[in-house]
Amino acid sequence: MGNALGFLYGKCCKPTTDDDSHGPHGVSSVGLSALAHDLFNFEITSQVPEGLGRYVVSSRKAQANWYRKILEAWKQAKPPPQTAEDASRLVIEILKRHQKADVEGLLSFYGLPLPHTLVELSTEAPPESLPEGVLFEFQTLPVDPKAVADGDTITVYVSSSDPVVSSSVPREVNVAAVQRAKARERKDYTKADALHQKIIDSGYRVLNIQNEEVLARKFRIRLRGIDAPESQMPFGKEAQEELLKIVQWKSLKVLVYGEDQYGRCVGDIYCNGVFVQEAMLKKGLAWHYVAYDKRMVLAKWEKEARQKRVGLWASSNPEKPWDWRKNRRA
Repeated sequence: MGNALGFLYGKCCKPTTDDDSHGPHGVSSVGLSALAHDLFNFEITSQVPEGLGRYVVSSRKAQANWYRKILEAWKQAKPPPQTAEDASRLVIEILKRHQKADVEGLLSFYGLPLPHTLVELSTEAPPESLPEGVLFEFQTLPVDPKAVADGDTITVYVSSSDPVVSSSVPREVNVAAVQRAKARERKDYTKADALHQKIIDSGYRVLNIQNEEVLARKFRIRLRGIDAPESQMPFGKEAQEELLKIVQWKSLKVLVYGEDQYGRCVGDIYCNGVFVQEAMLKKGLAWHYVAYDKRMVLAKWEKEARQKRVGLWASSNPEKPWDWRKNRRA
């Protein structure tokens, strides 16, 4: 068996038998695990899963042929599918000459995204010269998963060696960082912790990056031009999880245009060549915040998601986050 498939299955739960409208495996992350499990099982037994026939129209012999093709493609994929979207794309590509009802039925069986819900993201690099209106830019340290508050706000840290930060680090913070390092050498951890708290209270933190301690400044970033559902709203949790999936443990490039009333930097964020606002809009997990950003491309991406009825647009009349906040205040 291929190492990639075996490794993925080792992290998976076995498939359930619950009869759910999204398929017996429910949400797509579980479906990815279930598909890996069933491919593993097929390689050993040549048997396709029970219950698949309720979702597809072709015979079990045809189903076995699909699994054989998918198994081979999965083992050859470099890297192997890591997300539900990856798995959907692989299945769609391998079965592209088969009946649409069978392809969509197989995806539905595993709760994986259907073809019309998948989005293609641009892979443009951030602009080399600063666009008009940008005050400054910086590269963040890898983003901690706990730092993603919701679908449009992230807390990031920027190394004190970054030009944006280096000239403005308060003297007392630099002194406290040096004293903390010495206290740790002496194994005086009580003193070291007290000094670190002083650093944190000043808006900085000492982070361990690849076994090296880095003094970094904290920034809260509000994604420019989009407004994601609040956490208590429908799709609020999904928006937060999608943003987390995009940025966790990644270094981000941030172009800062200003500061909002809450002291957050308002900026465009790029992650491994992906424009994060584009991803959130195309997946139907944010609105174009037209009151604060008139960029037509944002409206275009929102319109694409509306037409596909993905994410929050699966509802015919989703509540706007700014209306929700206004009503809560009232």
